[in-house]
Amino acid sequence: MLLLLKERLCCNEWGQCTGEECGSGGVQTRTIWCIHMEGWTTHHSHCQHMEKPESQRQCFKVCDWHQDLFEWEVSEWESCVLVPFFSNELKLRATECITAQHGIQRRKVYCVRTSNRTTVSSRICEFFSQKPPVEQACLVPCPQDCVVSDFTSWSGCSKTCGAGLQHRTRHVLATPMYGGAICPNLTETRTCSSHVDCPAGEDEYQYSLKVGAWSECRMPHHKDALLSGRTTVDFSTMSNENNTAMLHTLASHQHFHHNHHHLAHAHIKYPASWELEVGYQTRHVRCTRSDGKNAMLSLCTKDKSPLTFQTCVIPKDCQTSDWSSWSPCSKTCRSTDLSPGYRLRSRIMTQIPVGGGKRCPALEEKEACNIIGDLLPNCPRYVWRTTDWGECRILPLLSQQNRRLANISLLCGGGIQTRKTYCVQVPDVSDQKDKLSRPVNAGLCDGEEPPLAVQHCSIPCQHYCLLTEWSPWGACLYDSCEEPHGKKGFRQRRREVLWESSGTLGTCPHLTEFIPCDDPACYLWQVQQGGRCIPTKNSCGPGTAIQNVTCVNAKGEDVPDAYCVEGPPLAEEACEVPCSADCVVGPWSSWSTCSHSCASKTAEGRQSRTRTVLAIPGKGNPKFPLISLQWRVCNDHPCVVFHWEASAWGPCIEDTSMALNGTSLQNGTVTCAVGVQIRKVICVKMNAGPVVNKRCSDSSRPETVRPCLLPCKRDCIVTPFSEWTSCPSTCLPGKNATAATQSRYRTIIQRAANGGQECPDTLYEERECESLRVCPVYRWRTHKWSSCSLVPESVRRGLSGPGETCGKGLETRGVSCVGQSGESANMTECLQWAGPLPPQIRECRVACKDDCTLTAWSKFSECAGCGSSRIRKRSLAGKNSKKKETCLNKELYPLEETETCPCDEFLSQPYGNWSACILPDPSVLGSSQGWMSHREVKECGQGLRYRAVACINQQENLVSPALCTESGYIVEVCHIPCPIDCKLSDWSAWSPCSASCGSGLKIRSKWLREKAFNGGRPCPKLDLKNQVYEALPCYSECSQYEWRAEPWSICTINTVDDLPACGEGVQSRKIRSVRTTGNGEDSTVEDSLCDQEEMPPRAQVCYLACPNDCVMAPWGPWSNCPQCDQDTSRNRSRHILRPAASDNSPCPEMVQSESCVLNSTCFTYQYRVSDWSTCQLSENAICGQGSRFRLLDCIRSDGKVMEVQKCEQFGLINKWILSESCVVNCPVSCVLSEWSPWAECTHSCGSRGQSVRSRRILQDAQEEGRPCPNQLIQTKPCPLRPCYLWVLSDWSPCTVAGAACGEGLRRRNLSCVVHWGNWHESPRQPVKEELCGDVLRQRIQQEMEQPCFVPCPGDCHLTEWSSWSSCQLTCLEGRSFETTGRQARSRAVIIQDMENQDSCPHQVFETQPCKGGKCHSYQWRTGGWSNNERTVWCQRSDGVNVTGEQSLRLLATLDGSNRIAPGKIADIFLYKYKSY
Repeated sequence: MLLLLKERLCCNEWGQCTGEECGSGGVQTRTIWCIHMEGWTTHHSHCQHMEKPESQRQCFKVCDWHQDLFEWEVSEWESCVLVPFFSNELKLRATECITAQHGIQRRKVYCVRTSNRTTVSSRICEFFSQKPPVEQACLVPCPQDCVVSDFTSWSGCSKTCGAGLQHRTRHVLATPMYGGAICPNLTETRTCSSHVDCPAGEDEYQYSLKVGAWSECRMPHHKDALLSGRTTVDFSTMSNENNTAMLHTLASHQHFHHNHHHLAHAHIKYPASWELEVGYQTRHVRCTRSDGKNAMLSLCTKDKSPLTFQTCVIPKDCQTSDWSSWSPCSKTCRSTDLSPGYRLRSRIMTQIPVGGGKRCPALEEKEACNIIGDLLPNCPRYVWRTTDWGECRILPLLSQQNRRLANISLLCGGGIQTRKTYCVQVPDVSDQKDKLSRPVNAGLCDGEEPPLAVQHCSIPCQHYCLLTEWSPWGACLYDSCEEPHGKKGFRQRRREVLWESSGTLGTCPHLTEFIPCDDPACYLWQVQQGGRCIPTKNSCGPGTAIQNVTCVNAKGEDVPDAYCVEGPPLAEEACEVPCSADCVVGPWSSWSTCSHSCASKTAEGRQSRTRTVLAIPGKGNPKFPLISLQWRVCNDHPCVVFHWEASAWGPCIEDTSMALNGTSLQNGTVTCAVGVQIRKVICVKMNAGPVVNKRCSDSSRPETVRPCLLPCKRDCIVTPFSEWTSCPSTCLPGKNATAATQSRYRTIIQRAANGGQECPDTLYEERECESLRVCPVYRWRTHKWSSCSLVPESVRRGLSGPGETCGKGLETRGVSCVGQSGESANMTECLQWAGPLPPQIRECRVACKDDCTLTAWSKFSECAGCGSSRIRKRSLAGKNSKKKETCLNKELYPLEETETCPCDEFLSQPYGNWSACILPDPSVLGSSQGWMSHREVKECGQGLRYRAVACINQQENLVSPALCTESGYIVEVCHIPCPIDCKLSDWSAWSPCSASCGSGLKIRSKWLREKAFNGGRPCPKLDLKNQVYEALPCYSECSQYEWRAEPWSICTINTVDDLPACGEGVQSRKIRSVRTTGNGEDSTVEDSLCDQEEMPPRAQVCYLACPNDCVMAPWGPWSNCPQCDQDTSRNRSRHILRPAASDNSPCPEMVQSESCVLNSTCFTYQYRVSDWSTCQLSENAICGQGSRFRLLDCIRSDGKVMEVQKCEQFGLINKWILSESCVVNCPVSCVLSEWSPWAECTHSCGSRGQSVRSRRILQDAQEEGRPCPNQLIQTKPCPLRPCYLWVLSDWSPCTVAGAACGEGLRRRNLSCVVHWGNWHESPRQPVKEELCGDVLRQRIQQEMEQPCFVPCPGDCHLTEWSSWSSCQLTCLEGRSFETTGRQARSRAVIIQDMENQDSCPHQVFETQPCKGGKCHSYQWRTGGWSNNERTVWCQRSDGVNVTGEQSLRLLATLDGSNRIAPGKIADIFLYKYKSY
């Protein structure tokens, strides 16, 4: 039973719901298997005791369009909550927090319908995407105490005599978080006293007029006189002796006001005009004593009544239109960065805020969209594509010097070819893979490296062959030995190809030459002596010698005897062994060299051989043989040589008889087929001309036809047209605006070839944009100014009693919008098109009886010219005005105004540096879109350079450059010096061969004439002498002059009387010096030209055997030494020609030996190669594939150069490579792309704007090519346009109108300034507001006024807000887990009178999020000891000193590290620590 329980059934997740249709008829399946408790899978039978889980169930099948119906909705994360246990531990948390505490935060996740946001089952959304997590781990930082700064210095004493107060404050650096200690008191107050007593009898109190805030602006009512109350003074104790003058009004005014605005907002969304209403507002006024108590108003106002009312504009809130529809999402495809897109919606302002009404809300909203983007299509990919390579061109490789000298039509070898690169969008659909893509902006492919636009290529040169020497003439053979016929044949000689160039133009010279001959024989009997002569009867006399007879072919190879037509020679040959008294003759010498190489009418070749008498005959025998010299004719063939001459192969032409191995289209049109090439082959007589073909051997005739591949017919291929460039999206200003155009282009990918379809003529198209609407013309229409509105008399009377209706008021006027023809238009149209809104309100004054009366201003005086000023004047009117002291105050009532005269004169002055010299752009419109033919860009010549012009008015302010120049530039002609290439001399003459005998090198050189300048082509690598070399192998004949010896004369013996002429004698020969020519026709030269030490002997001792003496044959050749060592020897032998008559005269030695002595009797041989030549090119090539050579010599051990055949005779194998391919790198000049269009200015105004254009390197320079210029980016200044900027002034000090303290306002001004772009450096000059735009619209976007409070003497009040603290992060062990920090500011409480401290407000602080925060640590700092005391303070890691209240407890934690535990910062302050 226990064994059975070791297995259990398991299953995987339910699969995807499948079915034929969407709906509830779907099916889900899953796999069930049996697993052992240890995790491995086992057989199903082991789980039979258990119920098998369900493997299939019904489900609801969803389709793709269902995804739009449902989506996940998630709530915000709840706050981080502590968990009771640590992860993987079953123990409670420690009570003290070290760094942070583990927590968890949760959120709610629902699956909702997108239509009505109702909740449905989560399983539906799980079909489309995984359920978002509902909880996540988080960290709860330890409690963070409040951190405050160090105290400021003590303030001055509040009184200059007697007892007073002084205070010091500190501000909040970090607010308490996560339950940390609250902030301590930010203020410390202490009493102070002056040594000066207050004078006796001085009033104890000061009195100040204190005003409250102005009430809301309200409309006057017809019942104001009845509803308005009286001004009263309340002395009740409940009011804390607050003596307040106030106006009691009903709240119904405010109700009416709000209802009015609500209706306006609901029904008048797009008003036809804007009208303003004038109301009034009031404020409380009271008189306060310096101890904070109220007093009678008369103590503050004296005789002058306070200002308690004023006119105002009824506030109108900003009103806006409804939101527009959301714009399309900026993210329209699924990309790899997973960043969301955004979409926008906007609304327009239909009513500007007036009179302090609510400012406009945001007029544009932006929200994320397509955050996940699973359903979006993949984003398009952009890749580089290329056209076909252009033709191979060599001219760009030539320097200026070589271009003048070279024959352009004959250039061959290495060159370059170019192609165009363009950017396309990769189709996402697989079936469009082969479809041509339309070109797009190259900037879309900037992320990838573009393909190479330049590559090396080669133009074939004329064929070049390296041949061997001619072989000797062969035997007379039939034209075909397989089919012999006739009695005519040919003698042949051959040569072989040692090396052949890879070019296809032409072939090698003929390799076989023929001489006609008679009686040809392909097979001959060859006879070899097989043994000695054997006498027939006696030991001497006639006999026979056996000889070997074999049938051989022309190569000397044995063949069957049947091949030889004629009968074989006899196997035995008659011979004779000399008897003791016979004459003995030596063997015939070798035949001498033939005197002529061929036979002509006047000369024929002859050669000879000789033999000598070795023994004279006895008496009665013949004395000497009759023939001792033989002649024969040699090289008797005529001096007429024939050979086959083949022309160059013709073009490849179609041959329908041959099998096609190319491809064919469905209609049977042949596209690529095998064709034939034909050449003409004729028989040529040497030095004569063509002859009949039978004069040449037909079996050796070269082929006249060979197969070839016909070039394929190629149609021109072009890309589709690009998209039309975009038309302007904005309207055109004015009817006479120039019509905008748009263009498109296409690119040739493949040129037509071999009769294919030609390219279209149109590669660039341009058209006018569809008619764009002209910008509408609207203007503001201003209505008549209203009369000056004052505070209603009833209100004035209720507040200040009966009085005169006069003073300051407001005038208003309505504004409406009209179209170009004067028709009424929507106000929103003028807000968009009509420019700044005209002012609708202005101050006015209704004169009072006691007012100063002035005349109207006179007209301005005439201007005297630019820079002058003009004046207007007015004067006091009336007797009373002229007598009043106030009216005579010219600061209050100026009688003269001066203004600068307008001036149309401007000063033009250059500004900044000159641009680089910019050459004219040679490109023609649209040419860059066609076939790409790169050229060497001209980088020199005449160009233009630009310098910005600063146009300045008389006030020395920058104005539009159009007022000074048309273009905004000073333009002047400039010159860029042209590059000068390196120049070398012509080649020198070849030097003599470096070896006087054998193989060497001959050299020629060029030397430097002129170095490269200004980026010209550099010189090739030069040696120390500034030269460059070319080397070729050469050969100097070693045996050009040699000694030639004639045969020895007959041995001359001086005889006495009749003694036989035998024994020792002397023989001589002629020696002459000859010059060898290699063809046997040697010529005699001076003996001094030959080596005298090698001169053969002219005479020698000879021996002529006497009758009956033994006669020996001449010595045979020496055998080869096994090795050149004195312990080894070499032998030579001879045999007996005639034995001695008696045994008493033995024959001399038959074998002779001598030691093998190196370089004397023994020589060794080895191959030696010359140095390589430089890489040799065709005559018309400047680079590319070439070959280099070296020569082979056979060197004897004594250093003498021998014929190569000598090394071959000794069996030496030649392993040296004598020729090989090589490459001369091409001098490729730098190739650049076209200049990009000039970019827009980097700044729209100011002096720092620049326009930039760039180009990139398509091909770096190689070898001696012209280097790339340094200037790949060009800049030119932009026209110097003035920068106009709205500048907000700083807040003014708090001012209270008409009182000493109380509620007031601080203001700031908005002004338009002009600057030169770097506004923080250049001075900012104020200019007219209209240059910056609509000042009113700018003001309503800013807060121009702020309420403020000026404390009265004795008031307890708050300080101004402190500056924001530095940004601080919540950190754990020096690291933060948040990106947004916090900064704080605070207001401290100032007590001026201890009696008023009960009415003091509370200190306040606030925080705001910030970016760029830092983690801070804290450390104790100590000063030096003095009288057993030292100062101890706490310092933050950024150097800021911090303080607190409970530092005594923290001092106990001070250790050697001086570190402070987190969370204890609020307990720190400066402390003097004493040591006892």
